[in-house]
Amino acid sequence: MLLKTIALANQKGGVGKTTTAASLGVGLAQQGKKVLLVDADAQGNLTQMLGWRQPDELSPTLSDLMTKTVNEEPIAPGEGILHHASGVDLVPANIELSGLEVTLVNIMSRETVLRQYLSTAAPAYDYAIIDCMPSLGMLTINALTAADSVIIPVQGQYLAAKGLEQLMRTIARVKRQINPHLTVDGILLTMMDSRTTLAKEVSEQLRRNYGSRVFSSEIPRSIRVAEISATGTSIYEHDPNGKAAQAYAALTKEVLQLGSQIKRHRTGQVR
Repeated sequence: MLLKTIALANQKGGVGKTTTAASLGVGLAQQGKKVLLVDADAQGNLTQMLGWRQPDELSPTLSDLMTKTVNEEPIAPGEGILHHASGVDLVPANIELSGLEVTLVNIMSRETVLRQYLSTAAPAYDYAIIDCMPSLGMLTINALTAADSVIIPVQGQYLAAKGLEQLMRTIARVKRQINPHLTVDGILLTMMDSRTTLAKEVSEQLRRNYGSRVFSSEIPRSIRVAEISATGTSIYEHDPNGKAAQAYAALTKEVLQLGSQIKRHRTGQVR
């Protein structure tokens, strides 16, 4: 099975990373893909969004599994992986992950621990989607090292868009030094209020600066999106006919198209 690993990254919080990780994952599952979601944020937001309200009570979590990887301890097939009713699987996270980030600084090959874990855990999946924490610390570097590509959610505001330059530099550095195959799938505009001139100006500016790297799909600001954090369900189940569900379905199609292009490229069907 051809696994594609996608990191959802932005050092700024509150830009829709976790909602996008969950909605894209469920969208891909609805298209018949086997999807592993990886919560790489010590706050455990993705874990909670999918209905596990007390992540600190879960065991094992990503922290435990990465620690086992560092110590070269065996990991049983499916160990620590939770199954969600929407058809996606989850490697959960909790506050222990913040302690692991400190530990990683002092070990050999510290940037590759998550990649090593996924190489053993994810062969049964078509996609692994990593929800990164809002920082450019060691866990985010691990995610970028493990990933084939990055999706960058950006809120439709000037200040949010300006932070892109630092993230792009970090991605370029990881590509140059650690993971030469890393690419940017695209920049995703989130929380867009199409009624405002500001949102339109930010969209136009990003498309001027980054061209085809900006996804055609834009995720609208929606109270329904905010509500799914409390329901433990996906946007497709909570508000299937709403604009946000339609936007995430459109994003899913764009990501699938990118995946099929990579597959054709790897099998020699395109130059």
